[in-house]
Amino acid sequence: MLPNHFIRSQTGRIASVLFAALLLAGCPGQAPQPPTPDVQGQAGASSYYYLQQMEQSRDNNKAGWQLLAIRALVQEGKLPQATEQFNALPAQLAQPQQREQQLLKAEIAAANNDSNGTASALQGLDVSALSADQQARYYQAQINAHQGQPSADLLRAYIAQEPQLKGDEHQKNIDQTWVALTQMSAQAASTVLINANENVLAGWMDLLTTYQNNRESSDQLKAALSDWQTRYPRHPAAQTLPTPLASGQTALPVAGGGVGSGVALLLPLNGQAQVFANAIQLGFNAAKSGQASMAYSAPADTASAATDNGAVTSISAPYTAASVAPTATPAAASSVPVKVYDTTSQPIANLVAQAQKDGASLIVGPLLKNDVEQLTSQQTTVNILALNQPEHVQNTPNMCFFALSPEDEARDAAQFIHRQGKQQPLLLVPRGALGDRVINAFAQAWQSQGGNSLLQQRFGNTAELKQAINSGAGLSLNGQPVNVMSSAAQPGTTIGGLTIPAQIEPTVSTSGSGNVDAVYILATPDELALIKPMIDMRTTSQSRPALYASSRSFQAGLGPDFRLEMEGLQFSEIPLLAGSNPALMQQVSSQFKNDYSLVRLYAMGMDAWALANHFADLRQSSGQQITGATGTLTASADCVINRQLTWLQYRQGQLVPVP
Repeated sequence: MLPNHFIRSQTGRIASVLFAALLLAGCPGQAPQPPTPDVQGQAGASSYYYLQQMEQSRDNNKAGWQLLAIRALVQEGKLPQATEQFNALPAQLAQPQQREQQLLKAEIAAANNDSNGTASALQGLDVSALSADQQARYYQAQINAHQGQPSADLLRAYIAQEPQLKGDEHQKNIDQTWVALTQMSAQAASTVLINANENVLAGWMDLLTTYQNNRESSDQLKAALSDWQTRYPRHPAAQTLPTPLASGQTALPVAGGGVGSGVALLLPLNGQAQVFANAIQLGFNAAKSGQASMAYSAPADTASAATDNGAVTSISAPYTAASVAPTATPAAASSVPVKVYDTTSQPIANLVAQAQKDGASLIVGPLLKNDVEQLTSQQTTVNILALNQPEHVQNTPNMCFFALSPEDEARDAAQFIHRQGKQQPLLLVPRGALGDRVINAFAQAWQSQGGNSLLQQRFGNTAELKQAINSGAGLSLNGQPVNVMSSAAQPGTTIGGLTIPAQIEPTVSTSGSGNVDAVYILATPDELALIKPMIDMRTTSQSRPALYASSRSFQAGLGPDFRLEMEGLQFSEIPLLAGSNPALMQQVSSQFKNDYSLVRLYAMGMDAWALANHFADLRQSSGQQITGATGTLTASADCVINRQLTWLQYRQGQLVPVP
């Protein structure tokens, strides 16, 4: 007979095995359940994860996963894929899914800068039926629909969004509300109508008044803010003040304001771009210290331009510059502190955060396009004057974009040529990306003024041009039409957003120039010295179109033979190099050993200081013009700085301003 303890031991083992078997076999009530998509909650995973879940689902959950995938794709900036998935949604959706679908429609429209589409999609939503997360997204889409234009409606959208946010997102909402408030003009702020139940909006408007009345003294402002917090104890900004106010900034730029308490200058101080950054920094510092400024006097008989050796010579002109030699009559110097940050040292986001921590109320820079692209993808409350512009500009309430670029000159040339009454311009540009960009910029500016017919023609390198001129054939102005349209509208080759339709025959005429009445040439002096004679070979003086060129063709060392060969050609140049301030031009040209490309960047630094001092006016699209060293400066609705350049013409071996 087996001992009792042995029987108990064996029985326990059998029971354990049976229990384990039951666990392994499982029962319907205990089986692991697949995840369920929550379309009303947050979408914290990647679009790849949601698309995988969608593919693996064969039930009602599939549409839910698809909606989450669309939201993730929008967040990741993958708008084409998001639109494709949105269009593939099933026709029949449950009520919560329909609300999410409508909200996604608004978010996709906002991401495409379609403010009307965003507003239309939001109108069909019942906000009370949305979850807290969805309500936050609803108001964010409403904010995006305003495209950064400060208004009472934008303030109300921020206020409505605030209760749905926590942590960093909540503080960001407070800071962005403050930015929108301070970017309003005095007239707009004074006309805001506050309803009886809008206590939060009333508190914000009172905070603005408190700041404006006490910002001259940090101690006075601190006491006034404490009093405001006592009067509005439950106001969201009373719990967490806007970052600029909490950090003690007393000179945050507001409507009509300037550089405020400090400026951060973000430039690449190492690497290949260092030489360009140095020129900009020198111009910026010279303007800040009052040692370089632009000033015009009443019309006189002569102005100045550079000769072949870089010295200044008199030319006929309808105006002259006032004698404002940097050491003779300097402008008033500014005491605003400027701190320079090296954009090659660490990520842009870190530099911006450090600049804010150091008390900067305005950032000037960065310079390189990649850095500007990164900056536009981040949200920050500090005002920024970028020294370049992204490929696609989005209206951001605290950003302006100032760039010296061939595209910028091409847009000005399109306006100038149109003002001269030309109907059929031809763009003669080099093959490659540079030519593509210039054609696209010119075409868009030409089309915006009502111009229709536009032709393009490409040329090769200097060796090819020399071979062509040696053959004696000349240059026949045969162009292909340029069309600016969406790639879906017509088949063809799309380069940089410009569609050139397929199978279009060149426009050719027996005279060699057809109906072309203007030619805009993008060429170096060496290239232009070959192109201009070849055009003259194939055209008579009666049929010859007006010739225009960019500043790319103008540099020091152009002798009298070149100037005589260029007879009649008009070209654009920045005012500083066109003779508007001969004393300053001579000094700066000598400083850079007659390297005009660096002189232009020096002038850009000068204008960056001037723009910084008028930042708020520019953001409000007040129509203000600034007479700068790089041109007459104005701002578009997106706060892209446009430049109207000076135009000069070669006449009998001399340079004369074009009337």
